[in-house]
Amino acid sequence: MRRFFDRELEILNNELIKMGSLVEEKIEKSIKALLDRDVDLAREIRASDDEVDSMEKAIENRCLQLIIKQHPVAGDLRLISSILKMITDLERIGDQAADIAEISLLLAGQEYIKELIDLPKMAEATVKMLKDSIDAFVNKNLDLAYEVIEFDDVVDDLFDKIKDELIGMINKNVEYGEQAINFIMIAKYLERIGDHAENIAEWVVFSITGEHAKRED
Repeated sequence: MRRFFDRELEILNNELIKMGSLVEEKIEKSIKALLDRDVDLAREIRASDDEVDSMEKAIENRCLQLIIKQHPVAGDLRLISSILKMITDLERIGDQAADIAEISLLLAGQEYIKELIDLPKMAEATVKMLKDSIDAFVNKNLDLAYEVIEFDDVVDDLFDKIKDELIGMINKNVEYGEQAINFIMIAKYLERIGDHAENIAEWVVFSITGEHAKRED
């Protein structure tokens, strides 16, 4: 019985890694589509949303079947419950990457009002958070999970920097308004992605310790 359960957990780990990798790729491609004004790539990202949704449903079904058939308790139940929470965050990250791609389509034919420097940095930071949160789960690395939680400050600081700069540009020239707002929206989606990656890390902490993570102030 235990051997079967461990084998199912290994499958869940692999599926979670696969879903995480797909979502990471969506973030990277969404920013590439923005930087390159690549309409085809933006449309590809938007279309791939169904694949993320299908993965979420498949993992959710496997978790529920395991609960129904194996009646896990204590740490095992906590682990499965954490996976169910994590895939919800991963699905939402996929949605936000698709939202960025949608804005990229709107901006594709336009001359940008500024060179995009901090948005790619912000995307890179969120991908790092996401990769590390999944690694922390798979390797049961509590220290890495806490690092992800603290690293969210980097993403938040970049968001504030981008927002303030763009608002300043609007104040100087109202004609920049529409495009600047779109860039702020992209930054906001990236900030939310960081929040979801932080959530995943918090669920890693819960799956290991049974306690919800508390951020250091």
